[in-house]
Amino acid sequence: QVQLVESGGGLVQAGASLRLSCAASGSGSIFRINPMGWFRQAPGKQRELVARISSGESTIYADSVKGRFTISRDNAKKTVYLQMNSLTPEDTALYYCNGLSIEWAWGQGTQVTVSS
Repeated sequence: QVQLVESGGGLVQAGASLRLSCAASGSGSIFRINPMGWFRQAPGKQRELVARISSGESTIYADSVKGRFTISRDNAKKTVYLQMNSLTPEDTALYYCNGLSIEWAWGQGTQVTVSS
């Protein structure tokens, strides 16, 4: 059974940076062929996909984070990262990762709170 564990969130001021990590333990060899995504859910809003990375490491970003966020992956560590720069209060949300072709059980997420 695959377990997704997100980490790296915190409380920061606007303009700061954070690096989120998501480890997919138990994913075996599937991880490297599974496109991965970072999602976020703000209070009262639906979960949205903010960044995705293919097995070949092609990336796509939501317009709201383009130019500020960078997604990457380390297949050896079965981990996907989200580097977030120039954070704004609008980025405040619970951040999750998951596979996009093969979806696993959602993890607990990691909270990002950006104060103005």
